[in-house]
Amino acid sequence: MKRTAVIIALIGIIACFPEQPLPAQGEAAPAAQGKQGEENAGEFFGIPVPMHNYYFIRSVMAVFGARDAGPLESDQEKEDYIWDHLLLSFEAFRRDIQATPEELDAEIAKILESEKAGFDRKQEPEKYAQWLKEKTGEPVELFESQVRHLIQVEKLRRQVRESLDPPVSDQEMFEEFLNEHNTLGVELVEFDERAGAEDFYRRAKRNARYWEAEKNKNGKKFRRPGFVSLEFLIDIWKIPRDTCYALMKLKAGELHPPAPIYKGFGVFKVLEKRPADEKEYGKLKDSYYNQIKRRKQFDGYAAWFKELKSQAGIKVYKQGGGKE
Repeated sequence: MKRTAVIIALIGIIACFPEQPLPAQGEAAPAAQGKQGEENAGEFFGIPVPMHNYYFIRSVMAVFGARDAGPLESDQEKEDYIWDHLLLSFEAFRRDIQATPEELDAEIAKILESEKAGFDRKQEPEKYAQWLKEKTGEPVELFESQVRHLIQVEKLRRQVRESLDPPVSDQEMFEEFLNEHNTLGVELVEFDERAGAEDFYRRAKRNARYWEAEKNKNGKKFRRPGFVSLEFLIDIWKIPRDTCYALMKLKAGELHPPAPIYKGFGVFKVLEKRPADEKEYGKLKDSYYNQIKRRKQFDGYAAWFKELKSQAGIKVYKQGGGKE
């Protein structure tokens, strides 16, 4: 049965591999415990990881995708993703993190409601089983095992984040306020190399008509992000914070020398600006505390997982599973 991407967008938790075998294969067992004589896909913490666990996460990816990683284009990216989530699943098992029946029911209900399935899975199990077969090509037991483990790994992530209590300074909160409330409109010219950007800047500074003349010849290189916050320019366009604040000091029509952007370099012309009203900061201070703390918790989780991978010493016996 052909699988569908419809369900991928419906679940708000990250697809990951469980610490137990497929339901049809027996009772739940740790990720690193397989059947006697079973081939192993690899190991971490010096413990072999059985093949059925490896294939399980591949089945989860087929149904739920890899939303936490973005598009996985190469075979190596997919392989790395599988092993990342095998490790997360094992850590959830070590911490005895479970998905309650109520959590499982709630998550499946979200999926069915979003898909407008039009039936009660408990009252109409035949319709539920048929719906899953058409949408995923999977039996009920396998699908619910997948969802259960999605919940477990998300609970692990949340547990790690909430265990962190990073400091947040007044300076950080005020800078966040300024980033959001300083508004700037610029036009920029994109270049692959700094040398080309510097040459353009020198010519545009010497000749007031050069900017428009070049735009008429090659308009695709000229971009206008809009009248947006500095935060948008920093986060989305990857313009350095110092450059953004230097632009705020310029008058409309003035140019700024080359600086990095999301890809290559840009030369900037100020179109309009609106400085932040610093009197508003006091009303919003608490919201910035929570915002910065949450961001630091996510950063802390990333650092935690990097260290976990380092300690695990993942060894893949063969790309795609199996020992050579």
